[in-house]
Amino acid sequence: MTTQNENNTLPPKTCSVERLVTVEADVKKVLSGEKTATRRNGRYADPGEIMTLEGRQFVVDKVYSQSLGELTDDDARREGFETVEEYKQSILSYHPGMPWLPQMRVWVHEFRPVEA
Repeated sequence: MTTQNENNTLPPKTCSVERLVTVEADVKKVLSGEKTATRRNGRYADPGEIMTLEGRQFVVDKVYSQSLGELTDDDARREGFETVEEYKQSILSYHPGMPWLPQMRVWVHEFRPVEA
């Protein structure tokens, strides 16, 4: 996997951590532990930032850039899907007309529950 812009050289955020996971089905997956990562076109969080969903807190552990062509089924499982193809079809359903380009880069945000 090629990761660009390691934590010490991240560009400015393009959105806020509050907007990182907003789709209700994805929120449920995060709360149940099925989803531990999300990919966005922009950078929504810094490592160490806290995301709060329905009163529960999750800390962002890693933020890095990845091309769509680098996605593996393991990556798809962290997104809450069984396969890359299942993940791809879900994303394309949210963004009609968007092409799935293997060279397109996205920002990966990995997170975990904050321990009480």
